[in-house]
Amino acid sequence: MTSPSSSSKPSCYSRFWSSALRSKPLAPVSGTALRVNSGEGLVRRLSLFDLILIGIGASIGAGIFVVTGTVAHDTGPGVTISFIIAGASCVLNALCYAELASRFPAVVGGAYLYTYSAFNELTAFLVFTQLMLDYHIGAASIARSLASYVITVLELIPSLKGNIPSWIGHGEEVVGALSINILAPVILALLTLVLCRGVGESSIVNAIMTMTKVLIVLFVIVVGSFKVDVSNWSPFAPHGIKSILTGATVVFFAYVGFDAVANSAEESKRPQRDLPLGIMSSLLVCIALYVAVCLVITGMVPYQNLGEEAPLAKAFTSKGLKYVSVLISFGAVAGLTTTLLVGLYVQSRLYLGLGRDGLLPALFAKVHPTRHTPIHSQIWVGLIASVLAGLLNVHVLSHILSVGSLTGYSVVSACVVTMRWKDKTSSQSSHRWISNRAEGIIYLLAIACCGFAAGVLFRFDASYFFLIVPSFIAIVSVAALCLRQVYIDPPGFSCPGVPIVPSVSIFVNIFLFAQLHYEAWVRFVALSIVSLGIYAFYGQFHANPGSDDHGLLLPNGQSQVTEA
Repeated sequence: MTSPSSSSKPSCYSRFWSSALRSKPLAPVSGTALRVNSGEGLVRRLSLFDLILIGIGASIGAGIFVVTGTVAHDTGPGVTISFIIAGASCVLNALCYAELASRFPAVVGGAYLYTYSAFNELTAFLVFTQLMLDYHIGAASIARSLASYVITVLELIPSLKGNIPSWIGHGEEVVGALSINILAPVILALLTLVLCRGVGESSIVNAIMTMTKVLIVLFVIVVGSFKVDVSNWSPFAPHGIKSILTGATVVFFAYVGFDAVANSAEESKRPQRDLPLGIMSSLLVCIALYVAVCLVITGMVPYQNLGEEAPLAKAFTSKGLKYVSVLISFGAVAGLTTTLLVGLYVQSRLYLGLGRDGLLPALFAKVHPTRHTPIHSQIWVGLIASVLAGLLNVHVLSHILSVGSLTGYSVVSACVVTMRWKDKTSSQSSHRWISNRAEGIIYLLAIACCGFAAGVLFRFDASYFFLIVPSFIAIVSVAALCLRQVYIDPPGFSCPGVPIVPSVSIFVNIFLFAQLHYEAWVRFVALSIVSLGIYAFYGQFHANPGSDDHGLLLPNGQSQVTEA
């Protein structure tokens, strides 16, 4: 006879896995409309043009004004290839995002929502935490660079030049990664106040500043092209192909603007049509601008001389174009402000989604009755970014970026495949030892493992012969997904080439994942452990996956409550 004490442990274990493996019931879109009408939700004010500007505003600035100089020190002119590789990977990811954004047009949530519906609660929570730390670090990195540019502009006044202490805006090193910066948290506090006022006001600010930023970038490309010295491009990859791939994992963060568009679902006027168009349009514009600017600035100045926090301004100053560097400094202030504004906006909407589902305290789910903004979530993300920006060095921060985005985007690609399967249940025939769904998930995991194995082999200079093995296994797994699963046609935008395109996206993402710096690996493992603990002691007991805020459009165009 089993004693009560011996049976309690399996009970806790069973409860944990019962909670962790549950998925999100998909509620009718009308439930969201009721919330908005009652004043409990966000307001649909964003047009297609607003969404495109949000995507561009979130991207242009972080890569051109911040990360370019940092990565160029390690890759040389090959930073251009880093941006192309990361951009190509993001195009595949964006196609997957566009399809899911079209299928989930009702509410905020992005990658977290897609994972919760397609897989399970624990995976969704882990994706959220990894992505969120990337966003927090990115906001802190941009805030520090913005503070540096503000000081650069102020020092144009002769009486201030050289008289502003470094700890105010440029940052003063203390020890190791610790670096004091006072202005960055102040900027974050001001932008948080703007976002708390409402999405209408912040979208107007974003539109004005984004258009200004794009015009300045185009001006830089045209003027800088006349100052290019092609000898600066030789050698193009002074530190080899490996440094270019590692650089691609760092600049990958520069393209997360399409994430912002996907997380604007609940505030878009026509989300099912506009979200896919906004995602793809903003990403393609960003790729073109990034590549052009990288070629220009690495051609103007030897890569060793590019500044880490203001590469564009210093490149033009070195060529005697002081007026251009002044214009760039003003444009950088406007551009980085927009990037930071959109980044903080996205983070608050993700916290809002977690709060609604109970995985975070209900405080994060509260929306202001008149401003229609998640004020508590907004203040929280501003506070976290302020602490990071005020105390940590931007160069160290850039080396632990991308790990969350790469894993999160891989899961989103897998969501596209699983949600296309005709038989989404876990039932199996009597003659099968495993369900179709479980078999398909095994193939997806095999593709991810092969991408990681190929990346590790490449990183440690293994023979190209050994790279063929994981690549061949991945191809076989993709073929199995094509032949052994039946796929449905989704409503709205459809990602082409399913399951091939999502599978290639997973392979490339995880291949890049294997190139990350060791600091990023430590961060990934540590955050995963902490997240698992948070879920085990809080999330599993408070989660409410039945909350009626996630709308899915089925193939017949109707909304329906289902169990994933």
